[in-house]
Amino acid sequence: MTSRGVSHTLGLLRRGDTSVVAHVQSVLSDIEQRDHLDAFVAVAGDEALRAAEQADRRIRELGADAWRNTPLLGVTVSVKDLLQTRGLPTTRGSLLPNDRPDEDAPAVARLRAAGAVIVGKTTTSEYGWSASTVARTAPPTRNPYDPALTAGGSSGGAAAAVAAGLCDGSLGTDGAGSIRIPAAFCGVVGYKPSYGRVPYFPNGAERLAHQGPIARTVDDAALLAHAIVGPHRSDADSGLGSLDSPRDHEVLRIGWIEYEGTDDDIRRATDRARDALSAQGHLIEDIEVRCHDIYPALVDIVAASEAAGTAPQDEEWIDTGRLQIVRHGRTVSGATVMRAQEVRQNLRNILRSVMDRFDLLAMATVPIEPFAADAIGPSWAADPRDLLWLDWAPASYPFNMTGQPALSLPAGPTRSGLPAGVQLVGPVGADDLVLAVARRLEADLATAPRPEHTLRPLAERTS
Repeated sequence: MTSRGVSHTLGLLRRGDTSVVAHVQSVLSDIEQRDHLDAFVAVAGDEALRAAEQADRRIRELGADAWRNTPLLGVTVSVKDLLQTRGLPTTRGSLLPNDRPDEDAPAVARLRAAGAVIVGKTTTSEYGWSASTVARTAPPTRNPYDPALTAGGSSGGAAAAVAAGLCDGSLGTDGAGSIRIPAAFCGVVGYKPSYGRVPYFPNGAERLAHQGPIARTVDDAALLAHAIVGPHRSDADSGLGSLDSPRDHEVLRIGWIEYEGTDDDIRRATDRARDALSAQGHLIEDIEVRCHDIYPALVDIVAASEAAGTAPQDEEWIDTGRLQIVRHGRTVSGATVMRAQEVRQNLRNILRSVMDRFDLLAMATVPIEPFAADAIGPSWAADPRDLLWLDWAPASYPFNMTGQPALSLPAGPTRSGLPAGVQLVGPVGADDLVLAVARRLEADLATAPRPEHTLRPLAERTS
């Protein structure tokens, strides 16, 4: 029995239709036998079963009260391999040694405290550098709808695992789209909370990275997110207050953005979401957000940060694509980084003004369909020397630069049967509004046909 998500599992456990041990055994068995997607790099095994046994004892002792202080009791969660996880290796997708302590990152510890059972670590590109999941440490993660294609990245293993039912939910990271891009490619929900809402340790000096859930439904993502939010002493940015009052209008002003180069099939799929929002009574207006040099600024900020943390003697062990970024970073002057930060600040000011006029923004999460599984981008962006590794996803990285909450949910299939995602973006701090609108939109899109995927081993799929 494959997992059908957080809420479904909690329903089964509360009714007594299954035990936590039986559920965890089923999930571990599926990972072992049917992970034809290469979504996992490590599996918890015995430790997960011990946690399941403890959960069952708690349920026997307390009955329904078992979930009072542990709302995720019995839920299976995977963790992206960038995040430290006690009892499991953390390679960060790299051949380089990981010298961080063998302890849980704050969000992982909070998931355990909420009763979740950590079942394994999911694949990532090295240090999460690319929006595909290709690394020297593992085979590329494949798309559950077509194994010849990418699952996206860098939380590609997390999204593929959830989409294929190999866990109830997953914890990912998003430094420039790494939760939302694979969620869109794999037909699941990916939620990047406002910057600082979830503690991130250790975070980078570029202050782009967020942590958040990937799940089957918006409700599932909200349940996972609720368990991990709040300040933590390890992250001075965590718990930052909202810059905008939450908005709860019945009729919302929604700015719709279409980026240049959007595929016709993606437009057709996401137009369903636009029509649904309009049918709900919201006011939809086509808009453009003009800010020059956003992508070059992102490249310089990221490259400078990558170069600062990479020793020349480590080059032979580094992913060849990421090495191009490191080498570019060594050519970037402090003045160039400051100019890039000025572009970022200008973008923040522009979007702040936009959010004074609109309650939410909406758009296709990714303007193209998934590309080949072993590539870092579509053909025109597949050579890492061109530094175009994320230029094909213009709806993702701007909202890391501004820190705004953003959520991708399935809009429906393209004509080729692949998932397309629609992204909702709110003002900083208006996470509850984003989740509320996403829930209703998800319900209205539920009648749209969804691609089918299976958990048959890859050998059977290709025979």
